[in-house]
Amino acid sequence: QVQLVESGGGLVQVGGSLRLSCAASGLTFSAYSMAWFRQAPGKEREFVAVINWSGGLTYYADSVKGRFTISRINAKDTVYLQMNSLKPEDTAVYYCAADNNLNQLRLGTTHPDYWGQGTQVTVSS
Repeated sequence: QVQLVESGGGLVQVGGSLRLSCAASGLTFSAYSMAWFRQAPGKEREFVAVINWSGGLTYYADSVKGRFTISRINAKDTVYLQMNSLKPEDTAVYYCAADNNLNQLRLGTTHPDYWGQGTQVTVSS
């Protein structure tokens, strides 16, 4: 059974930082591209960042470029999202996703192979 378990969310002040983690199990982690999405209240889920199987290729949404960094450690079956200079508009539930197709993730597919359960990030002003 495949599981993606996010952690690291919480409450942070404007300008602060958080690091999210997504631990995978039940799949060959190094065979998958991994992504982070987020969903704010009343809004659709949106793409945040994606990383390919080796970690050598990354893409970001324009809204987070230069502030967020996605990375992965295949030996730990874990993908990370380092979030710096946080803004109130970054408040959302953050989900990790796994898919064999990096471009599907990059284009914001709503049907990746696997979803995590999400972790709440709240940025207070």
